[in-house]
Amino acid sequence: MKGKVIGDILVLKNHVDRPQELLNIPGVKRAVRLGRINGPKREPEVEIILGEGTETIHRENHCQYKLDVARIMWSKGNTTERKRMGQLVRPGETVVDMFAGIGYFTMPMAVHGNPEKIYAVEINPVAHGYLLENIKLNQVLDVVEPILGNCRDVAPRNMADRVLMGYIGNTDEYLDVAMDIIKDEGIIHYHESVPDKLKYIRPSDRIREAAKDFNVDILNQRVIKKYSPGVYHMVVDAQIFKN
Repeated sequence: MKGKVIGDILVLKNHVDRPQELLNIPGVKRAVRLGRINGPKREPEVEIILGEGTETIHRENHCQYKLDVARIMWSKGNTTERKRMGQLVRPGETVVDMFAGIGYFTMPMAVHGNPEKIYAVEINPVAHGYLLENIKLNQVLDVVEPILGNCRDVAPRNMADRVLMGYIGNTDEYLDVAMDIIKDEGIIHYHESVPDKLKYIRPSDRIREAAKDFNVDILNQRVIKKYSPGVYHMVVDAQIFKN
């Protein structure tokens, strides 16, 4: 049986013959079966197979995430990267999270780091609504400023010490925006799904291409998880110098 526990909900991909037996799994009170993921907002098809309701609070790394598993994606494979971001942010930094979702990376940065401000931008109104709730749940109202809209249109410019691009899809199309967001010197954390043979080549090349005349220092390249057969979810930490 393949599944993941999100809050008190077990999320499965396959049919289960005896769903009541799932209650023997520690922490599980409800269960759902996940179907296809649809549309640019990555909305899952979900069938409830045990219990009622699909909203829960997931706890990870001393952070709380309220979400609805029928409407919001949660990747267990990103756990290490969420923890890492909480360790990387430096005191007094200004951070822009361009694809904040429900606060996947924003929350550990706000809870475990000591940034001056995190601007958390999210285009999906449902995810943005949970982002607002999670800011309150984690008591980081004074640190996180949520912004609803497309980061190309609404993200603040020329003021970030650190820019997070924690989304995989057409993320490379927003690298020019990240370059505008970063101030004279700063770090971009760029995520991309990449074929195996290109995983240590294409993401950094795309950053350098978007930087144009700016100087780029690739600080780190790492595999977050296997995304699909022959494809990996990568993150590249790149320091940008505009002068």
